Amino acid sequence: MLARETTPSAIVRYLDEYVIGQDEAKKVLAVAVYSHYRKIATLRNDQGAIAKSNVLLVGPSGTGKTLLCDTLSRMLKVPFVTADATSLAQTKYANEEIEAALQRLLDKADGNIEDAQQGIIFIDEIDKLRSSNAAAGSSSGESVQHALLKIMEGSPVKLKDNRYIDTANILFICGGAFVGLENIMTRTHGFGFIATSADDNQNILDRLNKRVKPTDLFEFGLIPEFTGRLPVIARLHDLSKPMLVRIMSTAKNSIYRQYIAIFRDEGVELSIGPRVFEQIAELALEYKTGARSLRGIFEELITPILYLIPDNPEICKVEISSLFEDARYFRRK
Repeated sequence: MLARETTPSAIVRYLDEYVIGQDEAKKVLAVAVYSHYRKIATLRNDQGAIAKSNVLLVGPSGTGKTLLCDTLSRMLKVPFVTADATSLAQTKYANEEIEAALQRLLDKADGNIEDAQQGIIFIDEIDKLRSSNAAAGSSSGESVQHALLKIMEGSPVKLKDNRYIDTANILFICGGAFVGLENIMTRTHGFGFIATSADDNQNILDRLNKRVKPTDLFEFGLIPEFTGRLPVIARLHDLSKPMLVRIMSTAKNSIYRQYIAIFRDEGVELSIGPRVFEQIAELALEYKTGARSLRGIFEELITPILYLIPDNPEICKVEISSLFEDARYFRRK
């Protein structure tokens, strides 16, 4: 499945081009994905059963969970779809929604069952399945967890066209904000029962204390069987102001780079000063939505400018030095 040069470090380097920060989560995800596809190759060669290591991404909204998975799938060139745990819980028949996600995966693989069976499914807002209270016409969070167990471990699922898709080699990545989990971890963590000496590596103990334990997830509201299907856990952290600035301005697919290309097509140079990105980042931090609000604020800034440009071919350059000042227009001589 993977070329020999596609090592965990190579995967991380690729992710670094598009995803700012979250270094530890990138490493965990890269190793999990590398291991997953190497296991598939081993299965093909040895015809043995493999233990699948699905992944749980825990982190606040807007920290890059979906972007990580989408970027990863592009690098690996495998079919990728997202599903929403909230939608699964809001329907009376969770299995139908699960089948619909698998059908979308097959569509992404252009109908090729074998390719679809080696794809990635990202299930967002998995923390919303903690509730056991079901509204009328919906499934309880716990019942949806049970419905997901078989396909996450691996089983053949019949689609509407009567074909079967085997989920044994599909990698499932689940993500959620898990609001309140930090409080549980603060209360339950601490390895005081381990006898330590001066020779013990304190860094290892610190890492153990920062890990999300299965018992933390049990207390949060995930059932043990479901947690057992997600053995690999990576934590994402809030984005800082410098990270938000880099997301807008230096990431390979940053919105600034995209608009530079759009303006270049119009024969116009676009120049945005560093202070503008800092101001947008400050607003995003106030909104407490991570990177989600960056595009909206940036496009609100650009919209009146891009409205004028196509009708004014004499404009050759636009400079923006502050979010709260008018842009400067330079005309051709």
